[in-house]
Amino acid sequence: MSYHNGYNSNPHSHSSTPAPQDQNGNSAVKVQPLLCSGHTRPVTHLSFSNLLDDGTYLLISACKDGNPMLRSWLGDWIGTFLGHKGAVWSSKISLDTSKAVTGSADFTAKIWDCNSGEALHTFAHNHIVRSVALNPQQTPQYLLTGGHEKKIRLFDLGRPDAEPLVLGSRPDGLSCDGIVRSLVWDEGSGGTMGVSAAEDGQVRWWDLRTLSQTASLDLGEPITSMELAHGGGTLSVTAGKKVHFLDILRQHPPVTVELPHAPTSASLHPFARDRFVTGSTNDPWVRVYDLDSGKEKEVYKGHHGPVLCASYSPDGEVYASGSEDGTIRLWQTNPGKSYGLWQTQD
Repeated sequence: MSYHNGYNSNPHSHSSTPAPQDQNGNSAVKVQPLLCSGHTRPVTHLSFSNLLDDGTYLLISACKDGNPMLRSWLGDWIGTFLGHKGAVWSSKISLDTSKAVTGSADFTAKIWDCNSGEALHTFAHNHIVRSVALNPQQTPQYLLTGGHEKKIRLFDLGRPDAEPLVLGSRPDGLSCDGIVRSLVWDEGSGGTMGVSAAEDGQVRWWDLRTLSQTASLDLGEPITSMELAHGGGTLSVTAGKKVHFLDILRQHPPVTVELPHAPTSASLHPFARDRFVTGSTNDPWVRVYDLDSGKEKEVYKGHHGPVLCASYSPDGEVYASGSEDGTIRLWQTNPGKSYGLWQTQD
């Protein structure tokens, strides 16, 4: 069995980092991230599920060890999806949390059962799959994949043996001029719109009914990541040293923040929408920036290698960071607040 319904006997350890200081240099709260271990290689991608009816959620991690992991909202390990034969670059959870999808350097994308851990389908490609996305509807269910082939494919999960459709109508059969780094399925448009981000610097909007490109935005340099904020509406896109916040409906102009370090990814707070968290290949620090001013609000050291990915939980109470050091750390948005495994003594 590739999946275990149980918990590690010691899934967490606390490591502390100095808290932000006030103007008088007083540090009021000690920041204690939760350490989630288990991976043996760099963690490449983190994705939270949507908020469930009971207020909890799930977290899935992709890793170069080829073994994506599912965790509870507390950070507790639930199971490992075993079956890939290469690094996993992208992992996401379906809207109803019954399925997960992963894209790998073994030239496949896989659909998994989140309850049993079994692989339901394996979709072969001709090169590395860098990004995957499931449509928000439970039925019918579709999968978007993209990667080094520069093609974006649309698979019908109800007909997994059928040939996929390729987005775009170019004579060369490609969807983009660069490696596809990220795919997002818009949750607000009835499941008819997808967005891609590629190393050619282009963010492209697609009508998935006609497979045609409806709009594009040239960011002028290779895109490294793209995330749709929980609750929808805003895309966080990193390219060079800039983070671009794009209205997915393209009704408002982009907001661009330039940072001192080139970010590996950026995640916008789902409710406040006033801050974002980033990692960087320059150092092992996790940084939170103010969206309006672009100023650094918080900076934390816990990792022992560059931070390759960072993402907010759907309730905005936590953000997760994944590192070259093979660990995931969970950080509180409001240190000192009782939440999950962080319980304060009154």
